[in-house]
Amino acid sequence: MRKLLVDAAHTLVPPKGDRHGPLPPLLLTLTVVTGLVDAVSYLGLGHVFVANMTGNVAFLGFALAGAEGFSAPASLTAMAAFLVGAVTGGRFATRSTAHRGRLLAAGATLQAVLVAAALVTAVVARDKVSDPVQYVLIVTLGVAMGLQTAVARRLGVPDLTTTVLTQTLTGLAADSTTAGGTTPPRPGRRLLSVLAMFLGALAGALLLQVGRLTLVLAVTLALLLATALSVGRLSTTDASWIRP
Repeated sequence: MRKLLVDAAHTLVPPKGDRHGPLPPLLLTLTVVTGLVDAVSYLGLGHVFVANMTGNVAFLGFALAGAEGFSAPASLTAMAAFLVGAVTGGRFATRSTAHRGRLLAAGATLQAVLVAAALVTAVVARDKVSDPVQYVLIVTLGVAMGLQTAVARRLGVPDLTTTVLTQTLTGLAADSTTAGGTTPPRPGRRLLSVLAMFLGALAGALLLQVGRLTLVLAVTLALLLATALSVGRLSTTDASWIRP
């Protein structure tokens, strides 16, 4: 338990000289963003994910089998948008390969622009999700999440992919002493990653129930701007964490 708590504390407030510097808490913030965005896409745009591509592949199969409530075009659009975002994130990473701070700042800024476009679309549509509005939101948010996933992958902070939790949960279980393994090397970080996604999804669902789609997108935009501004300020130093 002590190891878990210490690891969680070091993830939220990295100690001086930590190899990844402020990246862990910033990536946790982006994990919350993932929960918010998938709440928007699944609950507000039909049965489709813009960050969880495993789910979309399954949804595509359901749709092609004729299951009610699933759309093959929506799933395919989300996957295509995600891949475009991932390619864009890969190009950003190539240009900023020597400076992880600038990479995250650029990625979060572009994400904020995309989410802002989604927010404007929702405001103009007055939260009425017609077919054109649905696909505009799927595309903008899908590109944003593909970009986020690619950037997080290039940053290389262990157990903080921001969008995928399958391996994180597997590591928690498979590496535990209960399963016959050793204590997982980062139990606190792994649990925080799961908790961040959960809280984002919970907050998104609650805001959709009591508020509007625009409210969730506004909160998402605020988190992205805070991330971009924070990492931009912290990247002015010549600390070791900015290097690949």
